[in-house]
Amino acid sequence: MNMIRNMNTRSLRPQTFQWLLEQGFNPSCPAYPARYQDTPLILASRRGREDVVTDLLTLSAEEIALNHRNMDGTNALWAAIVADSFPIAEKLLTAGIDLDNINENGATALMYASSAGKTEWVKFLLENGADTTAETPEGFTALDLASSVGCLRLLRPARKTA
Repeated sequence: MNMIRNMNTRSLRPQTFQWLLEQGFNPSCPAYPARYQDTPLILASRRGREDVVTDLLTLSAEEIALNHRNMDGTNALWAAIVADSFPIAEKLLTAGIDLDNINENGATALMYASSAGKTEWVKFLLENGADTTAETPEGFTALDLASSVGCLRLLRPARKTA
């Protein structure tokens, strides 16, 4: 993995620097993963720390490993969905995170949101161009995995236009 090991973190706020230390990260290497192969960006996203995510996103995509996948193959966008943080997800998408990242089980964030009945997230991901035709290794799409009527109603028309 190509990660920057020593970078200038002077642009990070002191609060972010302290948060990185408290979480066991080296503030000089914000792309370097720690426990569960989570990077600071993934952990901050999962914990709903919009302030930390915003600060990390002032660095380059390479400096923070924007599209890094943790041990489950999920990225910071998936973590933002787990945290139910639309503001973080919007910031990540603006920064260029992979919307259609496929995790170790062959699922995308759209599939996760659909299978978890997260209707507002399905809507959000569709509005941002999530791939409705992606399939798991077993051949299931987000539509096949939908666990709520709301998700089904959003995905049926989206699938027909894909």
